[in-house]
Amino acid sequence: MKYDNPEDIIQLTPLWQGERFANGRPRVSDDVLRRMAKITLEEAWGTLWNHGYAFQFEGDLKIVHPNQVMVGRAVTSVLVPKRPDLHETLLSYGHQQEDRKGFFNQWVIDTLQEDDIVVVDLFDKVHQGTFVGGNLSTAIASKTKRGGAVIWGGIRDNQQIVEIEGINVFYRGSDPTAIADVTMVGINTPCRIGKAICLPGDVVLGTPSGVLFIPPHLAELTVVQAEKSQVRDIFGFVRLREDIYTTAQIDSPWTVSIWNDFTAWLDSTQESAEYRHLTWDQELEHAKRTETEGNSGQVRL
Repeated sequence: MKYDNPEDIIQLTPLWQGERFANGRPRVSDDVLRRMAKITLEEAWGTLWNHGYAFQFEGDLKIVHPNQVMVGRAVTSVLVPKRPDLHETLLSYGHQQEDRKGFFNQWVIDTLQEDDIVVVDLFDKVHQGTFVGGNLSTAIASKTKRGGAVIWGGIRDNQQIVEIEGINVFYRGSDPTAIADVTMVGINTPCRIGKAICLPGDVVLGTPSGVLFIPPHLAELTVVQAEKSQVRDIFGFVRLREDIYTTAQIDSPWTVSIWNDFTAWLDSTQESAEYRHLTWDQELEHAKRTETEGNSGQVRL
């Protein structure tokens, strides 16, 4: 086996057709990350659920900065309980064959780049399962600028970590002990976080609700659909306050006349300016077909 092996990473992410890092990890664009930070977890979750990705969310985590949204590209790590023969073999291999320094958790952090997030399956170990403390969290902040960590295990030095700017950390528990009796069996391999699965290059969206792992090939679609939902809600709130439409009209599939009103509003108001990159041809065509064939009476989700 090899750690952080490009051939394995490319094999695991065949649906991604965009740019990749040198190690093969998908590189979702900076623009998508920037826009992802403005959507809610529920908006992003809906797109994944509708595409059959039912195990991408985990909410049973503590958060260093509960009101701070975290977005970035996943760098995964999987650790298992220590078995001496496996432990010595892999530790020696990393040091001698891949020229890695220090302990397993340091190897992962040494690979980080800007906007990365460490995603660690530490099999829910907290006592002697503290993947980061003050020093390594400082290193994460320095390397990632806006990243952080999701750890299905422990952290230490909470009082120091909370003072570090530029990162957030989602974790299971804290303990004063150092990490021990664990062996890393993978860097940038599939990773389980509670009920969720994360692959290298997934977009990690961390919010007060929990963490969502968004496959890279669905990241842009997720953002677009969330932005469309947001701006439609903004328009709906405006028109409801103005008593122009009923709630039934806003919550049901829109008629062509409402769509025409919406697109005119979209092009003319300041509050809709950041959404003008979106296109609505498919929605308008669907509304035209609905009026021709008859409204089914469904409610807009």
